[in-house]
Amino acid sequence: MNNMWGSMAQFDAIYWPWPIAIYLFLAGLSAGAMIVAVLLKDKSDITHKVAACIAPIAICIGLALLVFDLGKPLNFYWILIKYNFMSVMSIGVALLLVYTPLSFVYMALALKDTKPLSGFKGILDAFAPMMGVLGFVLLILAVGVGVYTGFLLSDVEKILLWNTPVLPVLFLVSGLSSGIAMSVFCSVVFFRDYNHAVIEKLLKFDMLTMILELVLIAALFGLLLTGGDQAVNVAKTALSSGSLAIMFWVFVVGSGLVLPVVLELANGKAMSKNLIVFNTFIVLMGVILLRYYIVYAGQM
Repeated sequence: MNNMWGSMAQFDAIYWPWPIAIYLFLAGLSAGAMIVAVLLKDKSDITHKVAACIAPIAICIGLALLVFDLGKPLNFYWILIKYNFMSVMSIGVALLLVYTPLSFVYMALALKDTKPLSGFKGILDAFAPMMGVLGFVLLILAVGVGVYTGFLLSDVEKILLWNTPVLPVLFLVSGLSSGIAMSVFCSVVFFRDYNHAVIEKLLKFDMLTMILELVLIAALFGLLLTGGDQAVNVAKTALSSGSLAIMFWVFVVGSGLVLPVVLELANGKAMSKNLIVFNTFIVLMGVILLRYYIVYAGQM
């Protein structure tokens, strides 16, 4: 890696430490929340506003974490000037440079009728007719950001757990799941006037994304287990060795995916507020730990 990113010797065999996992989570969360905000039909609904706020805030926190973790943060501007479109990171930076400011514009338009932005209402009303076009552009960009988080890892050919076409799709789907969960969690916890019908539909959709996640995880390890001896050893080690394997089966698959699906199937419309909060919380923890697991298990 170029020296501008700082020395990696401090991490021994772990070149990509936990802040990278958190960045990947936050970028996926931002993309997922933006997809939720754009696809919600009722633009006046509180969950639409919540999702529109989560997207830019999450990506900014994630980028700040990434810049300082990579080392030499004052030299980070070079990657904004010198592009190499053969590099996944350069493509991702270009994508984020467009996505991030537009997500703030979308948030402002979503909140234009709220008190904090009342002084800008005239300006925002003038741009309001563009919200549909802006939403369509951001939907495409959000999908790109979600997929990019997976490509950032899968581009590393030497790490077999990462170097698979399944990973970008898995990260996109799990990012969407986290975006739904965080939007529902914040709507239910911080607001009383949330729309129960909207929350119910989002939870059902999130259940489908989690089922798809399970299928993609099975496909990811299925590809490894049907590969060469080295790939098989990587899969067996990741799935059965040490605390990471326990974390994967108990907290990623068990409480992060299977349990929320079971709760949704068992309760459906009867799910209480407290159960919704618990359900979405364990989904978010599952997505965070999935990123952590993939980052660290790949480098074992």
